[in-house]
Amino acid sequence: MEGDRGVVLATERYGSAESWKYFGKDGVMERRRDGGESESRGKSIVGVFKSVFLPQGYPESVSSDYLQYQFWDTMQAFSSSLSGTLATQASLKGVGVGNQEATVAAATITWLLRDGTGMLGRILFAWRKGLFADVLNDFAMFLEILAPYFPAFFTLIVCTAGIFKSIVGVAGGATRAALTVHQARRDNMADISAKDGSQETLVNLAGLLVSLVLIPLVTDNPILTLSLFFLFTTLHLFANYKAVRSVVMETFNEARLSIVLQQYLTDSRILSPAEANQREPVFFEFRKQVPIKLGVRLPDELSLALKNNNMPFLLGLRNGCVCVCLGPEASVHDEIRALCQAVWLSAFSHLHNAYFLFSFKGHWDMVHESHKLMDKIFSPFLKGVEAAGWDLKRTLLDWDEWRVGWKTKSN
Repeated sequence: MEGDRGVVLATERYGSAESWKYFGKDGVMERRRDGGESESRGKSIVGVFKSVFLPQGYPESVSSDYLQYQFWDTMQAFSSSLSGTLATQASLKGVGVGNQEATVAAATITWLLRDGTGMLGRILFAWRKGLFADVLNDFAMFLEILAPYFPAFFTLIVCTAGIFKSIVGVAGGATRAALTVHQARRDNMADISAKDGSQETLVNLAGLLVSLVLIPLVTDNPILTLSLFFLFTTLHLFANYKAVRSVVMETFNEARLSIVLQQYLTDSRILSPAEANQREPVFFEFRKQVPIKLGVRLPDELSLALKNNNMPFLLGLRNGCVCVCLGPEASVHDEIRALCQAVWLSAFSHLHNAYFLFSFKGHWDMVHESHKLMDKIFSPFLKGVEAAGWDLKRTLLDWDEWRVGWKTKSN
């Protein structure tokens, strides 16, 4: 009973992990942990696990989608590790391991060519991101498994697979960096990255142990090898899809802003980050009616671009695209408004006669109309998205590096 222990002088807690109370009685202060001894021992074991594999301060120090994403990410990494084991065994067999007629020099050259083409792929395909890269990674491992059965084309096949696998390395690094920034709620990116490394090491260790049992079973058994590969690949892609769908990004990219704006223009309803993320395409890029280019060079018709426009950006339609020039002083809110106008122009162009829209007079009339529309709706739209939980301090919009300064009539 707390009454027998004395008066509670103070309490303290370590995040959400444990709590203590300080009792004062007869001039003596005593500290006791909340909960019984068995519960305390259980908490200490859980505490060790959390300190090794979870960021400090979890769950308060990370985003609400952290645990669900990490679970599915762990599942996809485990299945990919097992698929990689099958592919590695096939590659080693292809370069001559276990074949007395194979030479060390030939095997070395083949392996170096495989690694070299992979390095080249990492340079050339730094632009490719998304689940498409994971599909290519699985396809690359499938090629490596098949390669030993086509000895005449073995080097070509494994080099092609190396290029495909390099893409997922580039895309994975870029995606992981963006997710780390999203998950860090206390600017604790370093801690989250370190714990992600610990989780990945644990998964790879588990995959290694399972592989030690798996390899003797699949050796010289191509049917079982392919069957297990397709099983692991299906699990890998499913877990990847679930991992991506579990992420709720609160910052705008072009797709999420387009989805939210189009819903607002339809029924004046603001979508929450969770709703917009569920509508965002996973396998394919967001399809726009007319392409939008952000951060382009100055338009030729400067006087028309400045008409009815006092914003630090310019809009126009050029070569079938909606183009946006950004001024050097533009804020994040200006960037959001510029894309909102571009999205409206893109949608309008899809609904109206192309000759009218892309005629010299017609498209500038629509640009001027977009300025008037945004003058009316942008302020309440901005307040609505902020109230819905969107982060307006930064964006993930894909601006090019051109910045344009211009003189207005007033100066």
